[in-house]
Amino acid sequence: MLILGIDPGYAIVGFGVVESSGGKQRLVSCGAINTPAGMALPARLLQIAWDMEALIGRFHPQAMAIEELFFNHNVTTGIGVAQARGVILMTAEKLAVPIYEYNPSQVKQAVVGYGKAEKRQVMEMTKRLLGLSSVPKPDDAADAVAIALCHARSATSLLKVYHRSSEH
Repeated sequence: MLILGIDPGYAIVGFGVVESSGGKQRLVSCGAINTPAGMALPARLLQIAWDMEALIGRFHPQAMAIEELFFNHNVTTGIGVAQARGVILMTAEKLAVPIYEYNPSQVKQAVVGYGKAEKRQVMEMTKRLLGLSSVPKPDDAADAVAIALCHARSATSLLKVYHRSSEH
């Protein structure tokens, strides 16, 4: 199974493509979709949609795993991230890619075995599990790879997936 992991954002969208087969995972590709700081939000959202379509068209994933949104202190930034996340979800739905959502604790639990692990522990385990020489860069890509790994390693857990209606 090919899994597209997404760390949503509107300035940077991290992505990681992980192949999972027979209980083993390997990194296929990772990187980031970047939108320029001076670009208006609607234009950034359109760029994210185009780039997501290109990613899905290139890799043809069987699943997309995306981090659930949680707000820290900056609600204004959170709103922009929520809008970008909506565009990402819409694009995956449009292209018939099943969507799975995970919160940060679920990602940490699946990758490290501890739901309150520190970010550096998640990154180190991601590197180890995939047999990489270094942690993927940028950090957004590394986060996306961890989210994809979470999905690959969570086959027996209760997964939340959006169900498509047959009324398209």
